[in-house]
Amino acid sequence: MPGILSFCRWRRPTRARCALLAIAAMWLCVSLNATAQQLRLEFSPANTTVNFALGDLLHTVRGSFRLKHGDVECKLPTAAVTGALVIDASSGQSGNRIRDRKMHREILESARYSEITFRPDRIEGDIAPSGASTIKVHGLFTLHGADHELTMPVRVQVFPDHWIAETHFTIPYVRWGIKNPSAFLLRVSESVEITAHAAGTTPFAAPR
Repeated sequence: MPGILSFCRWRRPTRARCALLAIAAMWLCVSLNATAQQLRLEFSPANTTVNFALGDLLHTVRGSFRLKHGDVECKLPTAAVTGALVIDASSGQSGNRIRDRKMHREILESARYSEITFRPDRIEGDIAPSGASTIKVHGLFTLHGADHELTMPVRVQVFPDHWIAETHFTIPYVRWGIKNPSAFLLRVSESVEITAHAAGTTPFAAPR
């Protein structure tokens, strides 16, 4: 803290004033360091895409869901994660009204189970405070009213004023107890591929 010491020599204030200035400077340094050690990602519907792909014998059915809201905080030294990402289950669409109506009424039952949620609890790997990192995020994925453990790979890019995150993972929905939509002339995969991309600002906002 050479600036503080120089000020003390120049102005020759009381020792008490110098001590207070030194304490204030140390507190500021500690606060800035604590902020930098906590990564906070606020997800917005406008800057988040969630797409799905479900393969069948003839082609792949593709569609999307909308994010309702999301807020995730990660303490970098301990890899502890809190928060949640909440998807509007009723927003799912594949571009075919008949198929989508069946998906919501018979498969997802979105009128009853209106949200799809992922609650992360820990990460595997290190997140660099600046630049790109590839990690694994573990948590509980709530689908159709039931919780399932899930670990997804995530690529995170952190910059001073913004961040970018993307992931691609598989949900074994049949093994998780959800009805297979296959019919006589339609045979689809028992798992669905999910791809998500998100971006936001102020990754090192002060903890609340």
